[in-house]
Amino acid sequence: MRLAMLSPIAWRTPPRHYGPWERVVSLLTEGLVARGVDVTLFATADSKTKGKLHSIVPRPYEEDKTLDAKVWECLHASEVFENAAEFDLIHNHYDFLPLTYSGLVDTPVVTTIHGFSSPKILPVYKKYNEKTHYVSISDSDRSPELDYIATVYHGIDLESFTLNGGTGEYLLFFGRIHPDKGAREAIEIAKMAEMKLIIAGIIQDERYFETEIAPQLDGNRVKYVGSVEPVLRNSLLGEAYALLHPIRFEEPFGLSVVESNACGTPVIAFQRGSMPEIIQDGVNGFLVSDVSEAAEAVKRIATVSRKACRKVTEERFSKDRMVEEYLQVYAQVLDKTKREDHRPWGYYQVLSDLPDHKVKRIVVYPGKRLSLQRHRRRCEHWTIVSGAALVTRDSEHMFLKEGESVDITLGAIHRVFNPGEQELVFIEVQMGDYFGEDDIERLEDDFGRV
Repeated sequence: MRLAMLSPIAWRTPPRHYGPWERVVSLLTEGLVARGVDVTLFATADSKTKGKLHSIVPRPYEEDKTLDAKVWECLHASEVFENAAEFDLIHNHYDFLPLTYSGLVDTPVVTTIHGFSSPKILPVYKKYNEKTHYVSISDSDRSPELDYIATVYHGIDLESFTLNGGTGEYLLFFGRIHPDKGAREAIEIAKMAEMKLIIAGIIQDERYFETEIAPQLDGNRVKYVGSVEPVLRNSLLGEAYALLHPIRFEEPFGLSVVESNACGTPVIAFQRGSMPEIIQDGVNGFLVSDVSEAAEAVKRIATVSRKACRKVTEERFSKDRMVEEYLQVYAQVLDKTKREDHRPWGYYQVLSDLPDHKVKRIVVYPGKRLSLQRHRRRCEHWTIVSGAALVTRDSEHMFLKEGESVDITLGAIHRVFNPGEQELVFIEVQMGDYFGEDDIERLEDDFGRV
């Protein structure tokens, strides 16, 4: 399978510090590559991957404010769809904009909906509901107006998080500084519980930070440490007494909650959005209704086993589980959308189809070969564009490279094999009185199609 992975471009993939969508895309991409999937990652030019990186955006627009986000979003999304014919499947992690291109290509599209920023974007999802395939990241985040092929919870790299057996001396708020995430409520909880609080995360709402958070900071009882890099995140989460997650919106998922549990740190969260799906009350944290209940729950944190927190994450939120479930999604989609122009050996694109001739651009994957076949109603002329080909024509065997050609006469038994490590691309010109795919008589085939 050849997969196009469309990542957001607000941050690098993987992100240097903040960037939850980009982090998930990176983990999924690398996990798929490790499974042998041919993945092309469409992301910013500074992104890192063991797959193939395809970029048109030089840098993340959140890190370079000279870039116009809308301009580069359009260029980024259009780039993957202009190359859609090269892929069996496109996996979109970039919200609703790429959907507007999906009706222009034959390649099936899977879209992971990482939450709805506003009900105003729902009309786009509704328009393409029957043409694409939606994955939700929690059951609570599903819209009743849309159809979904699956719910796939985010996974994390468990090796990046160390189980800490200690109890910790401070409470932690870890998330973007915005009213939705409840930093002010976390301060209130810590004060009621008479414990220190460390606040970490990017400042997304400057006014909220300056009016609600900054006046409470004293550098001792309440401290803000900014946005932390992955290595520091491990120690900051692992050494906390508990993670406070007093969200004020229906959060579609909570990566920091899962990451905290991976370090053995319990979570106290408001019972909203996906939290009941992630937190098992009393097992890996507590679900509460308000600030007062959260402060009371702090007193009960010692009853939660840090090993149990880690175990829940290992069993339910590993990257391997996420990769496996997405592979199942891909298999379902490909089974539903089998394409005439894709084959086990590669794919083709029809460049011209007229009564007296037909022209195809044919791509053969490394190590693959077409069936040994002949035609009754057409002859062909092949020209190698890139790569190398081992061509069989009746009793002849010819090795052709870029720029070389061969004629396949009417009725000749022929086959093409790609012996190289890169794709073989050649142009096939058909001439005769019929050009249908049923004018193929297969004599031998690697894929059981004789």
